[in-house]
Amino acid sequence: MGENETSLPNTSLQGKKMAYQKVSADQRAPGHSQYLDNDDLQATALDLEWDMEKELEEPGFDQFQVDSAENQNLGHSETADLHLDSIQPATSPKGRFQRLQEEPDFVTHYSRSVPKSNRCSFCYLLKLLCTAIILFIFGILIGYYTHKNCPSAATSSATVDPQFYQEILKTIQAEDIKKSFRNLVQLYKSEDDMEISKKVKTHWISLGLEDVQLVNYSVLLNLPGPSPSTVTLSSSGQCFHPNGQPCNKEARKAGSQDLLYSYAAYSAKGTLEAEVIDVSYGTADDLKRIKKMKNTTNQIALLKLGKLPLLYKISLLEKAGFGGVLLYIDPCDLPKTADLSYDTFMVSLNPGGDPSTPGYPSVDGSFRQSRSNLTSLLVQPISASLVAKLISPPKAKTKNDICNPLVLPNNEIRMVSMQVQTVTKFKTVTNVVGYLKGFTSPDRYIIVGSHHHTAYTYNGQEWASSTAIITAFIRALMLRVKRGWRPDRTIVFCSWGGTAFGNIGSYEWGEDFKKVLQKNVVAYISIHSPIRGNSSLHPIASPSLQQLIREKNNLNCTRRAQCTEMNVSSVQIQGDADYFINHLGVPTVEFAYEDIKALEGPSFLSEALFPKHATNIEEMDPFFNLHETITKLSGEVILQIANEPVLPFNALDIALEVQNNLRGDQPSTHQLLTMASRLRESAELFQSDEMRPANDPKERAPIRVRMLNDILQDMEKSFLVKKVPPGFYSSLQLPTGAWAFATHEGDQGDVSGSWLQSDPAVTSLAIWTVNQQMEGLCVCVCVCSSVMLSFRSINKS
Repeated sequence: MGENETSLPNTSLQGKKMAYQKVSADQRAPGHSQYLDNDDLQATALDLEWDMEKELEEPGFDQFQVDSAENQNLGHSETADLHLDSIQPATSPKGRFQRLQEEPDFVTHYSRSVPKSNRCSFCYLLKLLCTAIILFIFGILIGYYTHKNCPSAATSSATVDPQFYQEILKTIQAEDIKKSFRNLVQLYKSEDDMEISKKVKTHWISLGLEDVQLVNYSVLLNLPGPSPSTVTLSSSGQCFHPNGQPCNKEARKAGSQDLLYSYAAYSAKGTLEAEVIDVSYGTADDLKRIKKMKNTTNQIALLKLGKLPLLYKISLLEKAGFGGVLLYIDPCDLPKTADLSYDTFMVSLNPGGDPSTPGYPSVDGSFRQSRSNLTSLLVQPISASLVAKLISPPKAKTKNDICNPLVLPNNEIRMVSMQVQTVTKFKTVTNVVGYLKGFTSPDRYIIVGSHHHTAYTYNGQEWASSTAIITAFIRALMLRVKRGWRPDRTIVFCSWGGTAFGNIGSYEWGEDFKKVLQKNVVAYISIHSPIRGNSSLHPIASPSLQQLIREKNNLNCTRRAQCTEMNVSSVQIQGDADYFINHLGVPTVEFAYEDIKALEGPSFLSEALFPKHATNIEEMDPFFNLHETITKLSGEVILQIANEPVLPFNALDIALEVQNNLRGDQPSTHQLLTMASRLRESAELFQSDEMRPANDPKERAPIRVRMLNDILQDMEKSFLVKKVPPGFYSSLQLPTGAWAFATHEGDQGDVSGSWLQSDPAVTSLAIWTVNQQMEGLCVCVCVCSSVMLSFRSINKS
């Protein structure tokens, strides 16, 4: 015992030194991972824990546990040197290593200490992650309800107050339109298309339109030759100009411009002497009847304009073997007030765009094809007076005041020689494009299209009427914009060039920006030829917009308009809307005044372009009240489409239009009718209360409104087909479109047989696509509605 007592001081000193060394070793261990497997280091750590345990067992440390000391050392090793003085050596009747041998469980206790530290670190990270997720979810909920309860930054007066649009439109005055019209008419004297375009641009900028650009394209134009075309009777040798006047210098001087511009653009040129065969309107039935009686190879067809697209009838005559065409308008097809017996006209045989770059824009570097003519036929428009000289003079009217159409008897032979002269040149066509950027949806476009005078054509007045109307609307709109208001969607104002040659300006611009326009264009408002008569308002609209047009009927009526009897049709629209309808599938609207007689007569007479004196706008609308009505009607439709959160398109009208156009006894028709019935059911659900979260302003969510608008915007695109007969719409849903042609003309020869065989499949695919889109959105809206109801119940609780 004495020995033991005398050795205690040395043992205490050595223990203190060893404890310090072991603590130092334990401090270095975390920073040197390559030594974690060293046996000496492990033993040193075990000794240290034993020493610390003994220290904590001394009086004053009973409340502490070994685990807490261990965690402090392992978890905060970077501050271990601050506690070195508090570590005291422990004395024991046994040696330290001897105790480790006697108590193997202690080694086991230490071996679990490091994994325990790792578990704590993992749990700490897991807690942080769970906390972050919970905070993120609560942030979304708080943001949603905060955004829903806060008022939107966009002006909402346009969607709530029905008088908002009227406040904008009330500044449109007939007198202002008249002044603008007269100023524009004076510009036609310029033969430079660029000069007129620049003046239109300057005028729009002066009204406050922000971004106005001139877009130029170098295109191939087919222009009149140096002298007028002629028609000569072989039997008598008499030569006539297209207007029926003899071929002499006096007649040429009297109507030099009218005679030059009486031609068919992109017709073949040359001379042909052959028999004239009356083919009436040139339908497939007419040609079948003629072929049974006469040989049509390389003969001259006497063709009436109307009933069917001119390009389609020209294609039929080509297949029948004709070599030339004398084109005229029967006086019986015109209104009684129109006396155009001696008037010549111009037509274009161009389906659309620059003939040298079919399907792609005429920009620098584009490949140019050599296409001086687009048909092998010699085509020459002539007046009704010249036709009367080619046939036996008929009685103009019977005792009952009934007009007798011009007819060449089949048993009479008329030999004529026709000469067509044209020149092909590259010219610059200019478009004027102005933008009014939208506030909440600037990537959605409403295009408003008019056209301006193009050089080398008739000096008509329709373009001045068209441009004056679009300018009046810009003036009224910009007055409101200057007060701080903006439409939700972008409005694009376009004045097209090259319209008379086949809507070249609009086609080239559309082809140039096709990818953007396919995704973003919402609607096209056409102001092509607004005043064609003065007796009846004649609106034309795509099926999805017909209900909107009917709603405007009772709001904008004049004494001249038959408001209660106004019929909204979906016939083909002539002019620059063609590209947007047939290639982009954009819903389109056009308002125009017509003569009732013209509406009752055959369609497609507007393909003829008459000279200025034949369509005197100021005689038909001397006070420009009709111009004011057209401007306000078009303007209100533009504002509603541009500013309503949910597009005012009617899906049910599309389904009904498809059903109505599916007629016939073919087996495929019955199958398509079944699919169309399902489409109608989906459209009814699409507009029912199930879609209320998007239709009701109080329950409107931006993401669902966007989904709904995208489907409404793209519905008509699904009905486009690629292969259609020349001159017809590419849409299957329209009565004068591809499906209507298949229904009414399918059994008339093999002109389009291959196309008709694939048409039912294309129609079926179009109906199925639209149906799937509607059903998909309905399901999505129902799911979203359920989720929102759950959120509301959580919020209330």
